[in-house]
Amino acid sequence: MRQTMIYFSALLTAMAFLLMGTGALGTLLGLRMALAGYPSWIAGLVMSAYFLGLILGTFTGHRMIAGVGHIRTFAALASALSAATLAHPFLIAAVPWAALRFLEGFCLAGLFMCTESWLNERASNEMRGTIFALYQITVYLAQGVGQLLLNISDEGGFGLFVITSILVSVAVVPVALTRVSAPTPPVVARFGFRRLYGISPLGMAGSFASGLLLGAFYGLGPYFAQQVGMDVAGTTQFMGLVIVGGLALQWPLGRFSDRFDRRTVICALSILIAVISGAIALLTGSELLRLLLLAPVFGGVVFTLYPLSVSHANDFIDPGDLVPMSAGLLIAYGIGAMFGPVGAAGIMEQTGPGGLFWFCALVGLLIAGFSAWRMRMRPAIPTEDQGNFQAMPRTTPMVAELDPRGEPDQAEFDFQAAVPEPDATPADPV
Repeated sequence: MRQTMIYFSALLTAMAFLLMGTGALGTLLGLRMALAGYPSWIAGLVMSAYFLGLILGTFTGHRMIAGVGHIRTFAALASALSAATLAHPFLIAAVPWAALRFLEGFCLAGLFMCTESWLNERASNEMRGTIFALYQITVYLAQGVGQLLLNISDEGGFGLFVITSILVSVAVVPVALTRVSAPTPPVVARFGFRRLYGISPLGMAGSFASGLLLGAFYGLGPYFAQQVGMDVAGTTQFMGLVIVGGLALQWPLGRFSDRFDRRTVICALSILIAVISGAIALLTGSELLRLLLLAPVFGGVVFTLYPLSVSHANDFIDPGDLVPMSAGLLIAYGIGAMFGPVGAAGIMEQTGPGGLFWFCALVGLLIAGFSAWRMRMRPAIPTEDQGNFQAMPRTTPMVAELDPRGEPDQAEFDFQAAVPEPDATPADPV
């Protein structure tokens, strides 16, 4: 047990360093683009490139792992990510930055995949829930702490890129020095969008909407903060509080959903997203305290939409299908995240920086309306037949194998969720 915990600690430590660096990098780039005077639509396109890379990396990362193994894949991708980070201050233009963001998203997808498959391979059935929770806490806290790094003085404009690159490079050390053999490469399975929508239209729509919301926030949140008059310290506090709020409020909101029709909870949550987003859109930088008070509440409701959507879809499948289903929902999330910054930027061009949160309010109202429509289409299942809520990181399909609700011997997950299955018979839509 002691050796096992040391092993897991090494992987979680590597992930913490990695996400502190990449979390800081995303906010840093948003700040630099705002300070350089780029219009919001260009910033949105640059940030969308990251999510495109993340999606494609999810589809192809398993081939790299199968070819050269987990340790070499992790080291290669981390090195490429570190180099891309250092290249930003030498290539200060929208097109090179978009290319670098694409590369960074691609690399990070493979790094997530390496870590998650390794954790799953070594976690016993009794430890899966604990490791899953520790991994999720590591993901959120590391991203939140990474925001604070931007408060370090950087008069030359290069030092913060060096710090983020160092953190990414250090993440390789505990992985490269591990004495435990790497797990077997993952096996590819298909779960088409057509079948996924047939099982749970709301689960798929909610995942896509979550991607729109969080893609827009991660991509343009720092840009919004700068445009409304926040300084760097205020921006990092705002971004960090949203992320920490997302971690803190997921569990109470999720457990609440176990007691009621989950569609009703998703509908109410979506209305809350619209209300809170509208309130933030009306504030300015001079009302920093109010923005900071609303930030964790916004994070709590927005970050909960995806795991609620997964839990809702999970209520209608066999435990053995959890991994391929989660893969499809994650791809839907990723597609939404890719389009989120572009859509939000379009509204920002017309209404100003508050357009980011007007976009979030619009998405919240649309998913609330879709939820209400789905409730009219079919009666609710009994609450005792619902599964338990489980908070879900939005990383790669591999993380679903750690989900305690699934069957531990299911080692297949989907990198081809967009490929329909012609012989699949959709279940009754719920």
